[in-house]
Amino acid sequence: MEIFPAIDLRGGQAVRLFQGNYDQMTVYSSDPLAVARGFAQAGAKNLHVVDLDGARQGEPVNLEVIGRLIRESGLQVQVGGGIRTEERIRTYLELGAARVILGTVAVENFDFTARMAAAYPGRIAVGIDMKDGMAATRGWEQVSSQSGLELCEKFLAAGVDTVICTDISRDGAQKGTNLELYRRLCALPGLRVVASGGVGSLEELAQLRQMGAWGAILGKALYTGQLELAAVMKQEEGL
Repeated sequence: MEIFPAIDLRGGQAVRLFQGNYDQMTVYSSDPLAVARGFAQAGAKNLHVVDLDGARQGEPVNLEVIGRLIRESGLQVQVGGGIRTEERIRTYLELGAARVILGTVAVENFDFTARMAAAYPGRIAVGIDMKDGMAATRGWEQVSSQSGLELCEKFLAAGVDTVICTDISRDGAQKGTNLELYRRLCALPGLRVVASGGVGSLEELAQLRQMGAWGAILGKALYTGQLELAAVMKQEEGL
């Protein structure tokens, strides 16, 4: 299973939000590149980066910082937040991003997302953030009328192979992740499911792996010391 330590960016700093609330933010580092290099030293191969300012404003804001993370961290970087046009997709891919995550635009413009998945095979992931089972957009500040699970099924049928699914109620809350949600998603043949939001123990990671999750994103649990990335990577390497 692929492990993605996470860096959420706001104002150029590495931060974490509580359940997607921009008013409940903790700053963990003013040097995101140092954080990323620490992840690499612990054995990480991948990095999940979200431009929180971009997600809220609808356009990339922390582009310079993200460019440095891609070029200098030594990690394979997937990036999301405010990416809503093909031009912005190309910008990140040309910077060297391994994968671009479409969130709000995926919910609001299905046809565009399907076209991008076809145009950039293997380089587009859809990020579906759920609140009470419904897809949330605009930096989690708006909740749509669309079921997150049904959206995953639609995107799989349209050729999107990777979905990053976050249960907002678990994100940053240190209450564990929504294993039942991921069990249902992993039952969809051909979908690479990346679990995000509340993953906080080696046991949860083992359960996600057993149910067939392709990846897991680790955020607050790493920053608070609830999980040690080196221990996580050692467990993965031992399998």
